[in-house]
Parts: sequence; C-alpha cells; structure tokens
Amino acid sequence: MLMIFGYIFITMGIVTFLISAIGLIRMPDVYNRMQVGTKSTTMGTILVLFGACFIEPSWTWKLLLLVAFILMTNPISASVIARATHKDGEKLERDELRDVGL
Repeated sequence: MLMIFGYIFITMGIVTFLISAIGLIRMPDVYNRMQVGTKSTTMGTILVLFGACFIEPSWTWKLLLLVAFILMTNPISASVIARATHKDGEKLERDELRDVGL
C-alpha cells in the first residue's frame, strides 16, 4: 500500500515538473519564468522526495533533510537572482522598485 502512495506522489511531482516546463516556455518575461521555475520545481522535488519516503522508509530522515534544505535555499536563490536581474536593467511593464530607488 505504501508503494502505491509513493508512486502517486512521484507521479504528481513529475506532472508538476511538466507543468513547470510548459510554463517556462509560455511566460512572457524573465521574472515570470523565474517564478514558474522556482516554485514548481520546489514543489515537484518535494513531491518526488515524499514519494521516495513511502517507497523506501529507511531513507525518510535523509529525504526530509533534503526537503528542508530545498525549502530554505530555493526561495533565497530565486530572490537573489531576481534582484540581480533587476539591477542589471531587465525591463518590466510596471516597476515599483524603480520608484523607491531599489
């Protein structure tokens, strides 16, 4: 029974990766692509790791440590990349940060 749950979670993670790949192609600018890329891949990776926890219970603590690491690092790295892209001069339709000098 646990194997079935594991495969369901892994399948949901793969579907999330697929949706993310489609979103990367369809989004209009770098900021939207970055949002799709980071949020979807974070969720997809977490779902795959949870599925692996169900399939191989002896790896649970190691996989949960990976989940915690991903949850801490992906949003921070996306924020740093977005900030650097903005400072580099990438244009937006509505730029609220430019008005306050950031």
